[in-house]
Order: sequence, then structure tokens, then C-alpha cells
Amino acid sequence: MAPPGKKSFPLRLDPALYTALERAAAGDFRSVNAQVEVLLRDALGRRGIKVTASEPAKRGRPKKEDSND
Repeated sequence: MAPPGKKSFPLRLDPALYTALERAAAGDFRSVNAQVEVLLRDALGRRGIKVTASEPAKRGRPKKEDSND
């Protein structure tokens, strides 16, 4: 399931292309999904289309606020 703020959609790929994506992703220590995002951003950038990165999802435990009563 996609994290909040991410658009989810089905994508059908040729099996050989998916295998190549898996190899490239493993070489860059990324998931296939993250590799597809990187490749799409690179391709758009080469075409002169700048895509600003969304704010990353917050991870981990929330920090405790200091309470000075």
C-alpha cells in the first residue's frame, strides 16, 4: 500500500524490463519502485521538466516536548 501522499496505479511491464529494473535497483540499494521514480525524474529532467520532490514522510517516534509546568 502506498504511503499517504503517494499516487498508486497499476503498471504493466515486459518481464525482461522488470528484471533489468530489479538488477539496477539492487545495484543502487533501492526498491524497484524507488528505482522507477529515480529513472522517471532523470528522464523528465533531460527533457527540461523539473519535478520538485515532495516532502518526505515523517518516520520514527514523535519527539517528546519539554513541559515546564
